[in-house]
Amino acid sequence: MNYNSELMRKLSDCFSPSGRENNVRELIVNEIKEYADEINVDALGNLIVRKKGNGKKILFSAHMDQIGLIITHVDEKGFLRFSNVGGVNPKEILGLRMVFDNCLEGVICSEEIKDKEKVTMNKLFLDVASTSKDFAKNNFKTGDMCVFKSEYYETEDCVICKAADDRIGCYILIESLKNHPSTDNDVYYVFSVQEEVGCRGAKTAAYQINPDLAIAVDVTDTGDTENGTKMDIKLGEGAAIKIMDKSVITHPEVKNLLTELAIEKNIKYQYEVLEHGGTDAGPIHLSREGVPSGAISIPTRNLHTSGEIFNKSDVLECIKLVQAVIEK
Repeated sequence: MNYNSELMRKLSDCFSPSGRENNVRELIVNEIKEYADEINVDALGNLIVRKKGNGKKILFSAHMDQIGLIITHVDEKGFLRFSNVGGVNPKEILGLRMVFDNCLEGVICSEEIKDKEKVTMNKLFLDVASTSKDFAKNNFKTGDMCVFKSEYYETEDCVICKAADDRIGCYILIESLKNHPSTDNDVYYVFSVQEEVGCRGAKTAAYQINPDLAIAVDVTDTGDTENGTKMDIKLGEGAAIKIMDKSVITHPEVKNLLTELAIEKNIKYQYEVLEHGGTDAGPIHLSREGVPSGAISIPTRNLHTSGEIFNKSDVLECIKLVQAVIEK
């Protein structure tokens, strides 16, 4: 199996911040509709795709939403004030271009920030590049959302793009479904909503499906950059098997299963302990009476920025591990 640049480019470029996932959901449906036994969209907007079987229920979850900004006020000068949708660091976005669903753009600017004064969201605003006050009033309103404006780019071994978190997880599930292995298991591929604002979609999807085993597929931080996070995750070292993050301690049997499968199938892997953040495995493992849960993570640099970086070979190893779980 080769890495599909065209598919990942489409997923990364698709405008779908939290709570506005309709564009990417439609894209995914068009990609997988020929391969699914059942396709459903639940009340929150989760896309639930099933490959029927008589064995155990296995749930894989990757979230469709991306971080962004939401307009809180259009002022009399034609500038847009905003708040964050998901984990956006105000210190890291000054000067970035943002794009709205209507393809209009703006650049993030700042009021004067005095020495040692913290950069906060209320100091920032969007300049939508017009001297006409009516342009802003007529084209933008409170509640409009925007996301990073950046181009997809790849080298021989790595990719730089926005929304790798978690469109690369969606990519892995799409490719796994297209190459779904023969199995008696009843497999659910969930493309969840609103993960970036509290893992909300996964909670309701898990309650509905009531799986025997659940695996989140999401990005994780790395420890291989200068003065970066101190952790043993590196690009190019394979699929990351999660041990713990702030939302879940992986069930021991799930951790052992993933490890044994990786060894048996000669899949390159590494262990992940993330000291911050969480994934859909958090709410899923607490669903109903509890669900043995874990996560397969894609090592990714520069998380929650306009230029997230992942390694293509790691992605292929993650797909192999997902398929190994399905077959087991």
